[in-house]
Amino acid sequence: MITTHAAIEDNIKRYKRGELIIPSDFRGKGTEAAIKKALSRLAADGTIKRLGHGLYVLPKKDPLFGPVLPSVEEIAIALAKKEKIKIKPAGAFALHKLGLTLQVPTKLVYLTDGNARIIKVGKNTIRFKSTTPKKMAIKGELSGLIILALEELGTDQIDEATALKLGNLIQKENPIFLKHDLKLASAAVYDFLLKLNINK
Repeated sequence: MITTHAAIEDNIKRYKRGELIIPSDFRGKGTEAAIKKALSRLAADGTIKRLGHGLYVLPKKDPLFGPVLPSVEEIAIALAKKEKIKIKPAGAFALHKLGLTLQVPTKLVYLTDGNARIIKVGKNTIRFKSTTPKKMAIKGELSGLIILALEELGTDQIDEATALKLGNLIQKENPIFLKHDLKLASAAVYDFLLKLNINK
């Protein structure tokens, strides 16, 4: 009878380089404890790389730099895909995605239709924050990032220069998406955006 370790090791050979690995990938191969032990051993022998609690990757290999690990954002996206949940950037991370902050935040906040959880990856943190279907229904790429940034941070945290940039950015959104998304914004965010003279 094939052991849990051997079954998982064989499975991992079919993974693509850079692919995220989590214990639930191997349900049916053994008990939860046996799966975790096998992954821990495979990380110890260098077959896979541990990224955080219950998070591993089959690292890509660069001939000059050696193992190449995924970014924290790539980990969050891959994890959401594996767990079949939706995520949307919020807060300071959403502002970064808009190009309004140069420094990548060490704490990435995503709104999700899944369970709330905090995932530590090295010195960085991914926070999945449960939200309402209303917020997950936002459609526009630009308007979505702007609205979710403002709702998480608060409009009083936005200086005049940033507000001006937000006004310019939201004008580039598809008018149909913008109209849709404004209806889903909180009253405070809607009023804030209204003052930026957006075309409703």
